[in-house]
Amino acid sequence: MTTMDTVAGDRVAVAAETAADVDADVVMGGVQAAGALGLSRSEFARAVQLGIVRAGPPAPGGAARFTRGELDRVRSAGGCPDTLRGRVETAAGAQASAGVMGVGPSRFTRLARCGHLTPVGYRINRYRAVVWLYLTAELRDFAAREPGMLRGSAPPADRELMAAKADLRPRKWRERHVGLLLRRATDPWERAGVLASVLPEEEVREAVPDPAERIVLTALAPPPPYGHPQVPAAAAVAARLLRAEAADEIHWYRTSLDFALTGARGQSKSTGDRGPT
Repeated sequence: MTTMDTVAGDRVAVAAETAADVDADVVMGGVQAAGALGLSRSEFARAVQLGIVRAGPPAPGGAARFTRGELDRVRSAGGCPDTLRGRVETAAGAQASAGVMGVGPSRFTRLARCGHLTPVGYRINRYRAVVWLYLTAELRDFAAREPGMLRGSAPPADRELMAAKADLRPRKWRERHVGLLLRRATDPWERAGVLASVLPEEEVREAVPDPAERIVLTALAPPPPYGHPQVPAAAAVAARLLRAEAADEIHWYRTSLDFALTGARGQSKSTGDRGPT
């Protein structure tokens, strides 16, 4: 092989590699990305929520976009779309969720209200009642891992919670939701925006006395989760799920916000990258 042949071959290889890189960087909207993975829009939205599919650079209007390289990464994990569907499949309400676990609805409700099972989402029905959604894979895992919880009497701790009419489902959902959002946050100001969004307004005003900083946190607040209703009456019911309620829960988010703000303010002073200085 001549030197010219070697150079030509190298150029072809570089061109092919460059073309592959460009192809991997191609971005598309959520509907197109869902179709590329063989998922419905709701299945794809759940995969994004859970961090299975990672969003790329947003569109100019802020809409989520996804790179071809990211979709290739998800497909390379194998089993797509069936395995992926299994990871995001949900059961809605006590009746369906109890059926997945092989227990009665009343036992399932007790397990959920006492915090043994964590919802992954919600919807508001026509009676303005909250219908909690659960990942079917997690329900099956719990049933296999805790067979003793599926029969017999409730443990003392659960009996105390039920006697107090406790319902930990909203709190457990918020914990999961905020955790997922924080894992996707890219800097301290964004983390602070997530934490501020779950606190009552008076707590945010107390923690963030500077109005300019509050404007930044409001701008960085995450949008309502997928499935959040648009109808005003239902949206008002769902909005209550987005805010911390119990004193100890509020204290935890407030402490976390204070910590995030310390890092955010330090970043602004050193780089001026985001937020007031």
